[in-house]
Amino acid sequence: MSSFRATYGLSLCIFIGAYCFCECYGVEVAQNQTATLVVNASDASGRPIPSTLFGIFFEEINHAGSGGLWAELVSNRGFEAAGLHSPSNIDPWSIIGDDSSIHVLTDLTSCFERNKVALRMEVLCDGSSCPSGGVGVYNPGFWGMNIEQGKTYKVVLFVRSSASIDVSVSLTSSDGSQVLATNDLVADASDVDNWTKMEFKLQAVGSSSNARLELTTTKKGVIWFDQVSVMPADTYAGHGFRPDLMKMLINLKPRFLRFPGGCFVEGEWLRNAFRWKETVGPWQERPGHFGDVWMYWTDDGLGYFEFLQLAEDLGAAPIWVINNGISHQDEVDPSSIMPFVQEMLDSIEFARGDSDSPWGSVRAAMGHPEPFDLKYIAIGNEDCGKKNYLANYLKFYYALKQAYPDIQAISNCDGSSHALDHPADYYDFHVYTSSSNLFSMTHQFDKTSRSGPKAFVSEYAVTGADAGQGSLKAALAEAAFLIGLEKNSDIVSLASYAPLFANIHDKRWNPDAIIFNSSNVYGTPSYWMQTFFSDSSGATLLGATVKSNLSTPIVASAISSKDSRGNYITIKIVNTGDNYVSLHVSIVGLDSSSIQLTGSKKTVLQSANLMDENTLDYPRKVAPVTDSLGYKGSELDITVQPHSLTSFDMLKIASHIKIKESTGRELKSDI
Repeated sequence: MSSFRATYGLSLCIFIGAYCFCECYGVEVAQNQTATLVVNASDASGRPIPSTLFGIFFEEINHAGSGGLWAELVSNRGFEAAGLHSPSNIDPWSIIGDDSSIHVLTDLTSCFERNKVALRMEVLCDGSSCPSGGVGVYNPGFWGMNIEQGKTYKVVLFVRSSASIDVSVSLTSSDGSQVLATNDLVADASDVDNWTKMEFKLQAVGSSSNARLELTTTKKGVIWFDQVSVMPADTYAGHGFRPDLMKMLINLKPRFLRFPGGCFVEGEWLRNAFRWKETVGPWQERPGHFGDVWMYWTDDGLGYFEFLQLAEDLGAAPIWVINNGISHQDEVDPSSIMPFVQEMLDSIEFARGDSDSPWGSVRAAMGHPEPFDLKYIAIGNEDCGKKNYLANYLKFYYALKQAYPDIQAISNCDGSSHALDHPADYYDFHVYTSSSNLFSMTHQFDKTSRSGPKAFVSEYAVTGADAGQGSLKAALAEAAFLIGLEKNSDIVSLASYAPLFANIHDKRWNPDAIIFNSSNVYGTPSYWMQTFFSDSSGATLLGATVKSNLSTPIVASAISSKDSRGNYITIKIVNTGDNYVSLHVSIVGLDSSSIQLTGSKKTVLQSANLMDENTLDYPRKVAPVTDSLGYKGSELDITVQPHSLTSFDMLKIASHIKIKESTGRELKSDI
């Protein structure tokens, strides 16, 4: 993810008629438009699509992880967000009480060597002299904690005091007036005179999507707190991921996960870059860091190990983007780059090494003795052309190939229009542009050389005025672009939209695929568009030719795929125009004496206005709608709606098999 960079394609576009993508929206043309689509479904004409073609790209941007997918409810849990200073800002922690009853500051007395900041709370009042409910501190989480009645929350905190303690740990409403769950920590001085880990569960008796955590007491004395965590007990597979956001990812059926950036990998300055070794091991020992590109602190609970676990949970191939000694503002000289190269090699050993190897043993101690299936390394992010990139890249590349020759290396340099001047297995291609430009890039890779490295379209999206906050107009242009990638999947092997997630309270980039707050989530039209391509990876590309003199542009593709329920032919059509199109579909190349098509379904992403968007109040204003059609045979007459992405799904069966009319599958699940 670039902090902002647009790439413009100069290639021709599929046009059926004379108008370009942007012009057709306001054009008045005849309503009785017709077209023919011929699909060649013969085995001989098909071409395999890479099994990895469509995946996802996760960057820590927009609080995608911290305050998002990573389910930790406490923000700045270790009090390190303001740096290793004393005193320091404890935001978003706040004080309950006033100067006459409590003094709060930070000091550097924590028991954790890599994060020494702790919170010192001196209570001046005692018993009845304290305000009702006691004094202390509270944390609102990431714009409010979502606490649900009947659910369980795991609380962990570290505490120290020279005297006995009596602390109430409570989840409350945003103003503290309603207690949703509470537990009293009572301990003698001898039990807490050194740093002590306290761990317990809270069960909520009420609900609030804007709750907070309170630590309060009415007992005079000094108490230190550090590494205060609240996690829901029902995270995905117990791995710490927020279930509703995971459900959105699973629905995409991603074949790979590129992580953790993007600019987050680089940092504005190297001192703030993502350093994987500081993100593994026990969470309470991780120092966290300030992401100075997207300008917020992360405790790095979602670290290198968790990204690998996320990929495994999704059944996706991990694509690890390493820091290659280059940030936005500073670069390591090639003569000094070898420690960074060693960091890359160590990261691979962590992922793939034996459980008794130096770094493999760290992974095993975290609960994953078996290696992760890491086979892709991206050497940097958007660094091509920078002073030291090529020299640094070559040192990374040759060290990687010597130690792990099976791992695929990804260059930052675009090789779609000219040959690279350095070795690579893949090259990155990023594009953020208008809807008309992206639509015209349907043919971007038509003339790309088929020899040499493959293309990885690791970041694409419509941006600017066309995108709104995530519009149908953007999604249709992106769908046409992806159809072009399908057709060029002999050279394009991987593709992912960006960005993936955005917390609605901190959108540093617009648009995004999945928007959420503490309790709700919705997909933008660009998210739903991607579900139409979820079965393309590993399918067979069929020939699809549109014949027409339409004045509105139509783009179409056809694939053959198989799952546990049978073999399918799926046809996708993008109609960006204002009018309905009567489309005759002719499927040729099947042996009609042995194969029938039946159980057809139509799924449509459409809305009356091209700039229509989804919101938290109307999360499915623009979302797929699936209907059974009941068509049989290889000749179909269908109507394609204006401003739409349409998918037709047909089951192939042996002619002698009798099958109920309703047989079929719904490609697009509802969330």
